[in-house]
Amino acid sequence: MLLLQSFSFPSRRNLRHSSQPCWKRQLPELFTDYVAKEEHIEVEGKIAQVLPSTMFRVELPNKHLVLATISGKMRKRWIRLSVGDRVKMEMSPYDMDKARIVWRLN
Repeated sequence: MLLLQSFSFPSRRNLRHSSQPCWKRQLPELFTDYVAKEEHIEVEGKIAQVLPSTMFRVELPNKHLVLATISGKMRKRWIRLSVGDRVKMEMSPYDMDKARIVWRLN
């Protein structure tokens, strides 16, 4: 059982000039541990087809085709990808048909 008796919200005056966002200032530290980030699944694949607007069809080792896009850092560094390149991708556990390419292996 969580005891919140020792926690009190700061006064309005102290909230105005704090460096933290509003939602973080109002939550006690006890509740911040429960906000978890979604874990990505890392997989490797081979680019099978180049599509318009930096989209790619990537074939996984189990012959499944995935629609993938380039991550922001790869766009920023102008990393070129072509058919046949091996890539490392991040996939969401909720949608196994889309992925984000985060690394070019060769």
